[in-house]
Amino acid sequence: MMMNKAKIQINQAIPGMVVAADVYTKDDHLVIAKETTLTDKIITRLEFYSIPELSVYSIDQKPDVDGFLEQTTYYERIKQSESFKRFHLAYQNTVLQLKSSLDAIVNSQSVINTDELLREATEIIVGYDSNIELFDMLHCMRNYDDTTYVHSLNVAVICNIIGKWLHFNKKDLETITLCGLLHDIGKLMIPTQIITKPSKLTSEEYTTVKTHTTRGYTILKDKTIDPRIKYAALMHHERCDGSGYPYGFYSEQIDSFAKLVSIADVYDAMTCARVYRGPLCPFEVISIFENEGYSKYDPKYIMTFLEGIVQTYINNTVKLSDGNIGEIILINKLELSRPIVRIGDDYINLMKHRDLHIVALA
Repeated sequence: MMMNKAKIQINQAIPGMVVAADVYTKDDHLVIAKETTLTDKIITRLEFYSIPELSVYSIDQKPDVDGFLEQTTYYERIKQSESFKRFHLAYQNTVLQLKSSLDAIVNSQSVINTDELLREATEIIVGYDSNIELFDMLHCMRNYDDTTYVHSLNVAVICNIIGKWLHFNKKDLETITLCGLLHDIGKLMIPTQIITKPSKLTSEEYTTVKTHTTRGYTILKDKTIDPRIKYAALMHHERCDGSGYPYGFYSEQIDSFAKLVSIADVYDAMTCARVYRGPLCPFEVISIFENEGYSKYDPKYIMTFLEGIVQTYINNTVKLSDGNIGEIILINKLELSRPIVRIGDDYINLMKHRDLHIVALA
């Protein structure tokens, strides 16, 4: 049977699609081969490598929704809580405020009011002393419209959490939060019809989207703000192995705060909800980082971040790939995605039980 090929954006990929051409990174590393059938894990792996689009055979595909309700049960419970209802309202208000603030920065030559930006961002952080609660709240917002404003707020909150894990002082914590808020401001200079285009981007359109890094820097470069905020806008798509853009910088050339923002940026993208499932389990994301290696991200930052997430979910119940429900008791620092899980009176060390892995929070 003859099948036509079509290029799609990564956010249009769903399990079951068949890849019509080899997919390579910028530095010619093969990520997936032609004829590969996409799975959820492979799609997330493509996002890990910042693959923007791929070629698939253009046959009708239906979302694989098996297990959707099971995967979202944990988050559905959270959505029913009074705490989440308060967070949801504050989140919506903050997004509206942030939209107004970012639009004003782009459309005028006025001074950036960093105090106002910080106030807007920290409104949804105040009152949540527990990192697990904040991460859970953000996960429950993943089906919110994926606009530049929402993504920027999510990245700012994640950056704030990482900064606390790294024991940043007050000034640096404020700066890294602002880096998250302003890292994608250049996207507001990209035509809306390109940013929100539901169909595949042309090569020219994708090239235009990639200019958001240099456009963001241009917007911020003459502003009286911490230089690290400007560099975060410019370099958050750079990677330590030189595979990023716009300049293909290597580790020593990339600003340290931009390295941190890149982690928060990709984590937010990889954990977003999709049409065929709810938010991806954090342990699946951690597994992808571990399997693909740490060469793209600063080891100090990525290890602190991943270990922080795992520590956050200690004593939480999880579902294993064999259907059993257990409680995370202890992390394995050599393989963070494979902690020790207690099921009844048994203790399962996932480092030794290679046939098992965590598939969902329970």
